[in-house]
Amino acid sequence: MTYRVLLADDQALLRGAFRMLLESAGDITVAGEAGDGREAVRLARELRPDVVVMDIRMPEVDGLAATAEICADPDLRDTRVLILTTYETDEHVARALRAGAGGFIGKGIGAEELADAVRTIAAGDTLLSPAATRSLVARFLATPDDPPADESERLAQLTPREREMVALVATGLSNQEIAERMFLSPFTVRAHVQRAMTKLEARDRAQLVVVAYRTGLARVTP
Repeated sequence: MTYRVLLADDQALLRGAFRMLLESAGDITVAGEAGDGREAVRLARELRPDVVVMDIRMPEVDGLAATAEICADPDLRDTRVLILTTYETDEHVARALRAGAGGFIGKGIGAEELADAVRTIAAGDTLLSPAATRSLVARFLATPDDPPADESERLAQLTPREREMVALVATGLSNQEIAERMFLSPFTVRAHVQRAMTKLEARDRAQLVVVAYRTGLARVTP
């Protein structure tokens, strides 16, 4: 299959470089380019890409605000957002995940890694598996906000096994790693995770992680 990408960055030179890197992969095509967050939201609604590769610092509307708007639009439920930025700070990671981004990577990433990141995000998975990112998620999502009342109510709908799966997802484990740890098939794990996402109204695994920490289902490990 071919993945359709929208590039959002205020530097035309970088957009051109990313276009070349992505389209050299063979299974990725750049459907459009945006120079600011407002244009990114408009083009996302017009083009319905699989993935929006979004910079953070842009004029008019920044990438985080644009991400929140895209992720909140029910008509764009199938569009994922991948934050690609030079500003890899703890605060930006946390805000990006709360906004609904499916992943967060730095602009120093290689061509093959960037293409893999797009495929991962398009598949509804997340880029939260590296230990460093797990640390950021734990630090910033464990305590800052009380969970919305309806979020806590939805959490109560989970079965004990689903709660267990969500807690493991929040540590950054993949379905395969959870399957090996729990002596289950990856298919069974995926089914549990998908049902939990549906009950919690999480659009992808990144939001599932946010819910897990906000509700206390997952906690910081000292």
